[in-house]
Amino acid sequence: MKISIIVPVFNESESLPLLHKSLHNSLDDHAEFEWEVIYVDDGSSDESLQVLEKLTDDDPNHTTTVALRRNFGQTAAIAAGIDYSKGEIIVLMDADLQNDPADIPMMINKINQGYDVVSGWRKERHDIFITRRFPSHIANWLISVVTGVHLHDYGCTLKAYRREILTGFRLYGEMHRFIPAYADAVGASITEVPVHHHGRKYGKTKYGLNRTLKVILDLFTTKFLISYSHKPIYLFGGAGLLLIFFSAGILFFLMVRRLWLGIPALASPLFQMSSMIAILGFQSILMGLIAELLARTYHESQAKPTYTIRKVITGNND
Repeated sequence: MKISIIVPVFNESESLPLLHKSLHNSLDDHAEFEWEVIYVDDGSSDESLQVLEKLTDDDPNHTTTVALRRNFGQTAAIAAGIDYSKGEIIVLMDADLQNDPADIPMMINKINQGYDVVSGWRKERHDIFITRRFPSHIANWLISVVTGVHLHDYGCTLKAYRREILTGFRLYGEMHRFIPAYADAVGASITEVPVHHHGRKYGKTKYGLNRTLKVILDLFTTKFLISYSHKPIYLFGGAGLLLIFFSAGILFFLMVRRLWLGIPALASPLFQMSSMIAILGFQSILMGLIAELLARTYHESQAKPTYTIRKVITGNND
């Protein structure tokens, strides 16, 4: 079994030698698997790339460095690392020494027990409460409610995946944190385990409250892709029907008021409002039909099945 550890890097030159040494200390004694580490330099402006080049030259059997032309973001760096990895199991982790490589063998053992995704949980987290832990608690609760995949710590990068779980979709924006939700959508078995978390020793954090809006917007996209990508008419058509029914209710109210109280329907702004709502309802249904055509074109043009297979069992041994 081969393990690929993917580490996005952005201005972490001081942490990288210690991280690489820690990976060797944690993994070299495990003869049951081979391992490689894919460092993805995400347009660092410090000496990170030079450090990675030296680590790769000194340890070519375990190390690959992928240097992006500019800063594309953590999700793009992870996607690049997955594309250049070779392992049957993919482990994601940060480069800032806050994740502990000593947790990786435990997570691999969980994969070997039959799980497809093992998600790290920073149960004892060493971060500032107001700017890091509190927004994280809110985000974890919101993501769990919307996606239906209940995890304590979506923001923990340290996670292990079977490779086939990650091959059915592409990652954009800040969507790396939603990978467990995508994995659940294709039938993956998921577990969460407590992992060690250390305070940052070097450099500055790349996370802040400004990412909250991005996470919320990506959550809308994730919910749509998971629940409605195969049948978008259910979303757009459902919304359209609700608007039409609401418009019909307003018109019914105006008619009753005209018959009982003699108030002209056209004299009320509610008539114009109901007309606009009805038009929006019809437009939403038409958008749903267009989205249906796009979804069918997407699947049929690329011969993408609308199902995923875990395994095929036959009685023919020939």
